[in-house]
Amino acid sequence: MRKHLILAALVLISAGCFAQKNPATKKAKSYMMSETPDFNAARASILEALDQEPTAETYYWAGMVGYKEAMRENYNQMMGGAANIAVEGAAVEESYEYWLKADELAQVLVPNKKGVMVPTDPKMRGKLAKMMLEYYKGQELIKYGVHLNESRDYAGAYKAFKKHIDIPELAMMQDGKLQKEMPRDTTYTQYKYYAAIFAIQAEMHHEAIELLEQLKDGEYEAISTNQFLYQEYVNVKDTVKFVETLQNAIARFPQEPWFLQNLINYYIFSGQEQTAINYLATAIEREPNVAQYHLIKGNLDENQGNYEEALKDFDNALALDPKMADAMAGKGRVYYNQAVKLNEAAAMISDNKEYKKALDEMNAVFKKSLPFFEKAHEMAPEERSYLQTLKGLYYRFDMNAEYEAVSEKLNNL
Repeated sequence: MRKHLILAALVLISAGCFAQKNPATKKAKSYMMSETPDFNAARASILEALDQEPTAETYYWAGMVGYKEAMRENYNQMMGGAANIAVEGAAVEESYEYWLKADELAQVLVPNKKGVMVPTDPKMRGKLAKMMLEYYKGQELIKYGVHLNESRDYAGAYKAFKKHIDIPELAMMQDGKLQKEMPRDTTYTQYKYYAAIFAIQAEMHHEAIELLEQLKDGEYEAISTNQFLYQEYVNVKDTVKFVETLQNAIARFPQEPWFLQNLINYYIFSGQEQTAINYLATAIEREPNVAQYHLIKGNLDENQGNYEEALKDFDNALALDPKMADAMAGKGRVYYNQAVKLNEAAAMISDNKEYKKALDEMNAVFKKSLPFFEKAHEMAPEERSYLQTLKGLYYRFDMNAEYEAVSEKLNNL
């Protein structure tokens, strides 16, 4: 747009080269194209003209008011003045919307003299396309969107960027020569990405999803795009789509654990523990040295009653991180919970001899858990749950001195 500014400024001074029958339109032209234009007055006149004659031609001139105002701001800047980006951008958006309406009306089919259905105004589309291409190449809407973002008007920034990236998709812009002048290059993709970010910031979740879906399979900011898409589906509570997004990303980005971790968390918190275990196995295969994976798998295996597997998991975690108190406590908990189940089973035995045998077996398993909780307490002396379990075990085995010491520690926490 700027390369035409000098010529455009001359056009601003010359108002006599456009003919228009509607008096209100002529008045609007006079206001906007005088040496000292009055764009507010021009808008008032063009609104009157639209009421009287809502044709494609009138909408075209309605758009020209904003176009001329934006051009004047550009010219002022080129001449060393300060352009009012807010005024310029709003004027560009205004003209954009009027021209969309002008194209819509111009394409309404009417019968010609031979009875053939033709567009109402067949020449209008070419005029409008030329103006839209000028906006696109000049990146007027992008400049305005950046300004709105800096002003924290994220919804406005999204709308400005979206209008820009929509220009190549408009029906009026589908001529082959025009398309060659609007390549969907990296810059175009970047603008689409930023529009999605603005929509996210504005909490326009469905708008953000629409753009992110278009970008998710591309190469530009591919990982963050898929992360944002997952989060937006979470925001709109679309479980099917956010799980699908995570699964697709896991396959596409095997080096990025974030997606796998979030999917595992979903299955854990939704009560699908066996599925979580399966995905944890995948996580461990990809990153065998992450102790946390083994710890979580141990907890889940324990919940599923896979006690031997859980003990192996905790041992793997401790091999990678010998100071992992939760893994040490996990081993103790496996034995402790097994002992609790033995105690429940013993309560059902009526034969005294068998009952005593069952109690001895139960206490032996409780004793197995004790050293693991003691070690876990040494690793994390402030962890209250370890102390509470130890207190119960010391009481069970009449370890009075240890019981008193643990009780005191609990009281002092």
